[in-house]
Amino acid sequence: MKTPFFAVTVLAAASVFVSSPVVAAPAAAVVTVPGMPAVTNSQNLYSETTSDKISAAVRGDLERVYVPNLRSNDVSVIDPVTLKVVDHFKVGYAPQHIVPSWDLRTLWVANNAERRSDGSLTPIDPRTGKPGKAIPVDDPYNLYFTPDGKSAIVVAEAMHRLDFRDPHTMKMQYAIDVPKCGGINHADFSIDGSYALFTCEFDGSVAKIDLVHRSVVGYLKLTMPATRFKAVPLTGVINPADTEICSSSKGMPQDIRVSPDGKRFYVADMEADGVHVLDGDSFTKVGFIPTGVAAHGIYPSRDGKSFYVANRGSHRIHGQRHGKGSVTVIDFSSGKVVSQWPIPGGGSPDMGNVSADGKSLWLSGRFDDVVYRVDTGNGKVTQIAVGQEPHGLTVWPQPGRYSLGHTGNLR
Repeated sequence: MKTPFFAVTVLAAASVFVSSPVVAAPAAAVVTVPGMPAVTNSQNLYSETTSDKISAAVRGDLERVYVPNLRSNDVSVIDPVTLKVVDHFKVGYAPQHIVPSWDLRTLWVANNAERRSDGSLTPIDPRTGKPGKAIPVDDPYNLYFTPDGKSAIVVAEAMHRLDFRDPHTMKMQYAIDVPKCGGINHADFSIDGSYALFTCEFDGSVAKIDLVHRSVVGYLKLTMPATRFKAVPLTGVINPADTEICSSSKGMPQDIRVSPDGKRFYVADMEADGVHVLDGDSFTKVGFIPTGVAAHGIYPSRDGKSFYVANRGSHRIHGQRHGKGSVTVIDFSSGKVVSQWPIPGGGSPDMGNVSADGKSLWLSGRFDDVVYRVDTGNGKVTQIAVGQEPHGLTVWPQPGRYSLGHTGNLR
């Protein structure tokens, strides 16, 4: 993967913020929680999501990209071969994310109904691409699944609550209140499945949830860097000199992703313009990597060697079109930035995922009513018009044995 000339200074800057990489200990078997599928490679928990690991369960599914459009209350369906929208259908109010179920047999549209009381989950059959009857649930901003597959976790953002439900019927099992996690939204899980870290968007912190004892372990406030990137008009080059004093007193953490060896968690922060690096076990911050304006989504590459950070281009929750959007590529082992890809003409890359073959990164253009297909070999961008304010799209099918939720967090 070649590094454009304008990324060199960014790479140098990143080394100032991120802690030195930890020398990996000899591989040892991972003792997982009961019912969780075994970790086949303790040094790479993404080893079962490489391009050649397509489950038999999904081989008859349509190859599609499903895009929830937040403001038009519908889903656009893209054929990734023709790059055309081949279907669209209405769902519930304010669809946020499209989430593969733990058993890979259903794609759930999370309609959280934004400040209303009629939230719902709409099932999509991935074999036909058609929606079924919506199931009413409270405020489903996002959806995850416990590593053992016994519960769906509805992230009831406005209620500061995690609702554990039957993964098929969505009947309530139990709930965990997370009162100090304002804007609870995105999560990832420890390598052994014993805990999860959830980001708290409006409190600038992260909550640690003990999944075994069903309790809140604590909260970690994220410290801010001294400087961040300016959201200046895009010139075609991401210039690291376009920085300003970071005046934000707290962050706005978004997506979170665990490292292949399970030792680190990376948290994208819209206010900090980069990713915080956390030690999940000790629940401490150990580093920071600057990426671009409004770091938002995080997606590992198919080989598990690097990850992509979608920088949304505006520090505002409701930004302008054609912002300073970009994609940053970071090497997992070194924590170094290896490539920086601006969206031509500006844009707002948000949530999405990597294609099954690893050759494309699909991202919603949140403020531009488009979807971006980014070539992971050279950063070339293709745009496809969709509905109003596309958000958490999913690419299907995906390699892997089971889904932990979000837009395709498979293992």
